[in-house]
Amino acid sequence: MTQSKRLISLDVFRGATIAAMILVNNPGSWSTVYPPLLHAKWHGCTPTDLVFPFFLFIVGISISLAYTKRKESGEATNKLIQKIVWRSLKIFLLGLFLSGFPFFNFETIRIPGVLQRISVVFLICSLLFLKTNWRTQAILGAFLLVLYNFLMTVVPVPGIGQPNLNPETNLGAWLDNLLLSGHLWSQTKVWDPEGLLSTIPAIVTGITGLLTGKLFLDHDKSPQEKVIWMFVAGCFGIFLGMVWGIYFPINKALWTSSYVMYTSGIGLLIFALCYWFIDILDKRSWINPFVIYGSNAITVYVLSGVIAKSLYLIKWETSDGIITLQGWTYNTLFLSWLPPYNASLGYAILNVLLLLGVAWILYRKRIFIKV
Repeated sequence: MTQSKRLISLDVFRGATIAAMILVNNPGSWSTVYPPLLHAKWHGCTPTDLVFPFFLFIVGISISLAYTKRKESGEATNKLIQKIVWRSLKIFLLGLFLSGFPFFNFETIRIPGVLQRISVVFLICSLLFLKTNWRTQAILGAFLLVLYNFLMTVVPVPGIGQPNLNPETNLGAWLDNLLLSGHLWSQTKVWDPEGLLSTIPAIVTGITGLLTGKLFLDHDKSPQEKVIWMFVAGCFGIFLGMVWGIYFPINKALWTSSYVMYTSGIGLLIFALCYWFIDILDKRSWINPFVIYGSNAITVYVLSGVIAKSLYLIKWETSDGIITLQGWTYNTLFLSWLPPYNASLGYAILNVLLLLGVAWILYRKRIFIKV
C-alpha cells in the first residue's frame, strides 16, 4: 500500500462502527432489547461495549495517517495545531448541543458525553502524534493505564474511605460529583460513564490506534506482515486484558485499564480482517453501505441523536393516553405484528436504514461535512 492510496478498510470499519452506534442507541423499547445489544450492567463486556472504544481506536489510526500526509506536504506544525484545537472544540460543542437539545437548560446540561470524549481523545492524541515518537506514545500509554489502575484501586475515596469500584462511590464518581455536580448523566445524576477520570484510559484507546497507524506507515513491512503483526498484537491485547481483568475488572462505564487492552485487542483483530479482505484480497462487493456511513460519520451520529429526541417531542392525546411519534411508529410498524424483542430490533434497524439513506444522498452529491 502506497502512502497516497486510501485505506478503504478503515473507512469500512468506521462506517460499520457508526452504524452499530445507531443500532444500539435506538431500540423500539428499552425493556425489550436482546442482551448483546445492551451494555453490561457493570463489570463485563457485551458486543455493545465494543462500539465506542472501536471508534476511539479508529480516531487514533486516522490521526497517524492524515497528519503524516500533512507533515510530509510541508504544512507548518503550528498551523496543524491550530486546526486540531479548533476541530476538537467543534466536536465538543456538538456534544453539548446534543446534550442540551431541544430545551438547552444550561443549569442542568450534561457536560460529559460521547462526542465530548471523542474531542478530548482527538486533541490529546493529535498533539502526541505531532510532538512525540511512537515509543514515547507506547510508554505513556502503559504509564497512564497503570496510573489509572493505581488511582482507582489504591487511593482512598474522600468522604467514603476505602477505594472501590462501585458505581456511585468510586474515585471517578467522587471527582465527577465534585467538579460537575448537576451536569452529569441524567440516568445516574451522581456519576457519568464518560466522566473526567475515566477519560485518561480512553486516551490510551486512542494511542493504541496511533500505534496501529504507525504500523501502516512502515513501508518496510509488506501488507501480509502488517496483518500478522495486528493479529499477534490483537491476541496479546485480549490476553492481557483478560488477565488484568482478574484484578481490575473489564468495565466500560469505568473504562478500566483491562477494558482498554481487551477492546483494543479485539479492534486490532477485526481491523486486520477488514484490511486482509478489502485492501489485500480486494473483496469489496459488500462494502458500499459502510463506506457511505463512514464518509459523514460524525454528521450522521449527531443527526441520529436529534431525530431520536425529536420523535419523543411530538405527541398527541389518544383514548389510551398520550402517545409520542416514536411510540406510534414503533407500535404501528413493528409491535403490531412482531414479537416484542424482534419489534424493538426492527425499529432500531429502520433507524440505521433511514440514516443510511441520508448518508447516501450526501455521498452521492459529494457532500462531506468535516467537523
